[in-house]
Amino acid sequence: MGPVTVQRIYRELRESLLLELLAALPAEPIAVGAADVHRPGMALMGYAENFLPDRIQVFGESEMAYINTLDAAGQCEAVERVLTLNPPVIFVAMDQTVPEPIINMAREQKFPLIRSALPAVEFMAELTHHLERTFAPHTEVHGTLVDVYGVGLLFTGRSGIGKSECAMDLIERGHRLVADDIVELTRTNEDVLIGRYREALRHHLEIRGVGVIDVQALFGIRAIRMQKRVEVEVQLQEWDDSVDYERVGSENRYTEILGVNLPQVALPLFPGKNITVISEVIALNFMLKIYGYDAAQVLNDRILDTMRTSNRLHDYLDHDRE
Repeated sequence: MGPVTVQRIYRELRESLLLELLAALPAEPIAVGAADVHRPGMALMGYAENFLPDRIQVFGESEMAYINTLDAAGQCEAVERVLTLNPPVIFVAMDQTVPEPIINMAREQKFPLIRSALPAVEFMAELTHHLERTFAPHTEVHGTLVDVYGVGLLFTGRSGIGKSECAMDLIERGHRLVADDIVELTRTNEDVLIGRYREALRHHLEIRGVGVIDVQALFGIRAIRMQKRVEVEVQLQEWDDSVDYERVGSENRYTEILGVNLPQVALPLFPGKNITVISEVIALNFMLKIYGYDAAQVLNDRILDTMRTSNRLHDYLDHDRE
């Protein structure tokens, strides 16, 4: 995804945040090292004891109202105090007028000064949300992500094992494709994995023997999703007679991606096996577990209860002498 810079933020958010350059951006990239967005407040007056350095600073109505009470020299001095915190950029919210001395100082020092038409609270919320996504840990996996009954199933396995074909069947049954071949994964602050497609690939599927198809063009907008939370990994494997596959489901398998534990189902394949319907069952069974119903545990409890009842009956009959 590349480094986070002031230039990149301006390029990506210029339209959505209604940004306007008050001082030209330097040619050299200016790195942004943290997702925090601060308002300087009392730092303008010289009190910066509890202010973290290297953070993006936003001047709202309060900051600009204080600056407008100062003369030209005092305005530059107040902004200089903020610059000692080494902010990568200063944003001015709510399309407020910036005194000419401050604009001239920013231009002379080649410091990024950008104005937004949005109110400070709304601007900071949108910018913070964007930075949190940008700074979030991310990786890529070889697989296919499909939304099945609202559950994000990540199909993995060796190349050519049938991930795309399984996704094709699921789409035909009304489910939604998120990504094929390369799935970009991002971990949010809530330890949730969000998967989306790679921009160049979008919603295309590669079906061996057929070629590349455009899912949106064939099946319509209802057959795709931009992104989806990844909730279960379905690992497609070739059938191996020497492997003792899970038959009851009492042992929960997990895999770890970006530090997040993800339920995993190992699904052995052989000719004639209906992987599509099984995938739907995996999604529905996952939802049942979320709602507190575990079929394997219920069956185990029922067997144990039957055994206890049977033992009581045998014990009674053994001691009945009539």
